[in-house]
Formats: sequence, structure tokens, C-alpha cells
Amino acid sequence: MVVFSENIFSSYVKNPNLFNNKGALLHSFVPEKISYRDREIMRLSSILAPVLRGFQTNNVFIYGTCGTGKTICSKFVLNQLEEMGSNNGRAIKTIYINCKMKRVADTEYRLFAQLLRELGVAVPDTGLPTDVLYRSFFEKVDEKEQAVVIMLDEIDYLFKKVGDTFLYNLTRINEELKKARLNIIGITNDLGMRDGLDMRVKSSLGEEELLFRPYNAAELKDILRKRAEAGFMPGVVSECVLSKCAALAAQEHGDARRALDLLRVAGEIAERRGDMEILEEHVDLAEQSIDMDKVIETMRSQPKHSQAVLLSIIKLSETMKKKSSWVDKRVLTGDVFNVYTSICEENCIKTLTQRRLGDLITELDMLGIINARVISKGRYGRTREISLAINEAVLEKTKKFLVERFGY
Repeated sequence: MVVFSENIFSSYVKNPNLFNNKGALLHSFVPEKISYRDREIMRLSSILAPVLRGFQTNNVFIYGTCGTGKTICSKFVLNQLEEMGSNNGRAIKTIYINCKMKRVADTEYRLFAQLLRELGVAVPDTGLPTDVLYRSFFEKVDEKEQAVVIMLDEIDYLFKKVGDTFLYNLTRINEELKKARLNIIGITNDLGMRDGLDMRVKSSLGEEELLFRPYNAAELKDILRKRAEAGFMPGVVSECVLSKCAALAAQEHGDARRALDLLRVAGEIAERRGDMEILEEHVDLAEQSIDMDKVIETMRSQPKHSQAVLLSIIKLSETMKKKSSWVDKRVLTGDVFNVYTSICEENCIKTLTQRRLGDLITELDMLGIINARVISKGRYGRTREISLAINEAVLEKTKKFLVERFGY
């Protein structure tokens, strides 16, 4: 039994306080001024502006890679829209939903259940037919004269999981509404999502498109500087640290979220160690921690079949590296299925179909753990060429966890 001579939190209290407002370093924080997105904000606001005069406006699809400001700018515009509507006697209800959040809006039922909850209607987690939810949602929206703007973040995740029927039904609601109007803002990282929609859905959407380009290193550094001024105590963050966080994030397709994560975690590491300021070595440790934690925790939370699929891909990748020709080094869906089947048999797990395995590969691709590219094999149809998207250090730890899990 360990006996502590003083309170276990005493060292933390004695350490210097580096943070002033940690919330300013989170993704969800919406600053009063958003830098380097004036054009996108003005374009989105001009599309939605007719709502303030009671007119129907176009739906909007917003594209861009992770961390390019799509969500934060959209939330900013909707907050301003709701405020202006309130000041001018227009009833405007804005609803934000992340379609990737498990058990919130990751199925069609949960999506409409959450929409109804946002409108003040209590809905059970399961048990009602989906068409009943549709009808309830329609009736609630049309109770009064109002504009309802729904922002569906990560909409591609729901589309890939359940298809585009929910989009078709949402866009058709306006044809029946007598008092209210409904608009949709779809946000996605998948630039090719629209190509996969049914022609009827494309026609009924009638949407405008808005593309958010990645930030460059100089822009990221300026964004970080402003967040650091609000988030940290004076003198804690140097220009070198800001430059390093910005440069690392610029390599990740200009991802402002990653830049903020690096800076915040570096601050947490420095504070735990009792250092007076954030150093570049803290950023290095933060980078390792973020990459490691992200993949490992993601895999720990995945179903055992997803874990078995990833282990299959890792094993095949190691084998393919030893092959002589480029063609021989490719990891294809059929090869993954064969190894996956062997892992399941050794662990007495019921094997899923090859089609379901394809869905799991798509999910791993969406999580950023692998890259899965569709290729044509001529008259033999299409398959996917798969490669790992994680660095060596993270890969080794992931592999160790999976091997211990399956003993393969």
C-alpha cells in the first residue's frame, strides 16, 4: 500500500498555470472574427440572405478537407442569420447535426429523431417506423411560419452508410410545406460525394456548391497566434512554437484542427512537466501523442471484425513489401478477405460476407487509418487497392494490440 505524504494534486497546483482559457484552443470555439475566410462567409451569407425576407433559397453543399474552416464558418453564419431574424421579427430555426456521431445521427432513424429533439419533440431511441418520424418532423416544421436551416456535418458518412433516401425526402418536404420553409447545408470532406447521388436527388437538391481551400503555413500561424493570445498566459508561446505547429499542420493538407490540437496538447505536456513555457520539444511529444492516441483509441472502440480486417491489411502489407514487382506489392480486397477469413477461423468468429467486408474497409478509409482506391480490372470488374495511412511508430503499436487481440 502506497502512503502519500501530501495531497496527490499538490504538485499540479504548484506548477505554473500556462492556460488562460483552454476553450479558445478547441475546435468547437467560434471566435468573433474568422481569419482568411471572408470570401466563403460572404458567399454563404448571400445564398442564405433571402430567408430574411421570407423567400425560399437554395440548398448548399460545402466541400473541403479536414480543418479548413467549413464547420466553424457555417456555424458563424447561422448564428448571425438567427440573430438578424430575431431582430427583424423573422422566425428562423437553425439546427446543427454531426452525422458521424455514433448513436446521435449515424442512421436515418437517429437523424430524424435528433431533428425532432432539436425542435422540442421527445422521441424514443428505437421502436418507431421511420415514416412516422418523417411525418412527425414535417408536421412540427409546418406548425408555424418559419425558416428551418439544417446543417448536416460529415454528411458523406451518413450517405455512405444508408444511401441518399434521407436527402431526397428532406428536399421534397418543401413541396408540401404550407407555412414553413426548409433549407439544407451539407458539409463533407468527400469532393466526389455528389457524383454518387441518385439523379432524382441531384435534381431535387438544387444546391449551390462552396469549396474551402486548405490553409497555408503562414495563415495557420496567424490563426494560432490569435488563439494562443486568448488561450494561454502571456509569454508562454514563442514564435518558433507557432511556426512549428503551423508547418506540421500545413503538411496535413492545411488542417487548422491539427494545428490547434498540437498547440493545446503541447501546452498540456509542458504544464504537466512544470515547465514555464512551451518549447518545440513539447510539440514533438504532442505530435507523437496525438497520432498514437487517435489510432489506438479508434481501433480499441471498433468492432472485432473491423479489427480483424485491419490486422489482415497490416499482415498483407508486410508480405507485399518483399515482392519484387510493383503489381505484386498491391493489397487488394480479395486478398484481405482471404487473410481475414483465416483470422476469423482461428478465433472461432463467424466470417462476414465479402460485401460486408467491403463496408468495413470503407469505414477504415473514412477514419483515415487506410487508403482504399477503387481500380478497374477490366472484364473482371472492380476492386480496391489498399494501403496503410499511419506512420511506422503508430503502426507498430497498432499491430501489437491487434496481434495480442487475435493471437495471429
